[in-house]
Amino acid sequence: MAWQLIRKHSLPTRVFHWINVVVLSIMIWSGILIYWAHDVYKIEILGITLFSFFPTWFYENPLWSLDHRLAQGMAWHFAFAWIFAINGILYFIHWCWSGEWREMVPTLRSFPDAFQVVLHDLGIRKEPLPPGKFNAAQKFAYCGVILMGLGSLLTGLAIYKPTQWAGLVTLMGGYPTARLVHFALTIGYVGFVFIHLSQVARAGWNNFRSMVIGVELVPKD
Repeated sequence: MAWQLIRKHSLPTRVFHWINVVVLSIMIWSGILIYWAHDVYKIEILGITLFSFFPTWFYENPLWSLDHRLAQGMAWHFAFAWIFAINGILYFIHWCWSGEWREMVPTLRSFPDAFQVVLHDLGIRKEPLPPGKFNAAQKFAYCGVILMGLGSLLTGLAIYKPTQWAGLVTLMGGYPTARLVHFALTIGYVGFVFIHLSQVARAGWNNFRSMVIGVELVPKD
């Protein structure tokens, strides 16, 4: 069988992607260091904690020792927040300017198509999916991550400078709500990464290579 290389991801897209991998990893780590100081999300009944999102042993584990590092966490988090914001803005400009959005933004037809992708991934649908750079489920996921990035930036500003950004805090429903949304978005990133990595592993090396060198090896027609 003859094979050919086809271009899949542009250089700017790959650069923005891998910068974001590093930056987001550091921001999640530093965010946990900050969260240690006010571990607010838990389930309590009559003053007894039934569930804490991060139990005490998690913070005190000597493998990563997350407790008593609030200042360090804040310094890393706020420094890399600038890189996260700049990288996201530049990617969005490139996304719009290059026309890549046309291949990624879902349409009304994407809703039933995404359901077919789920059936295919579960092994229920046996027919191959229609060819394309992104399937319908990927379109929803990738556009959703872009919106999540915007949400993280806005809620982050609201809880970082609640006095200076009082209007934004009000728009977010108040400081506690902004903080909860910011935390929920972080959990969303973690969930997305796990699903994304499982899909990459399922698709194989060819798919991963395209995000590294920009080309994919496909059989000739």
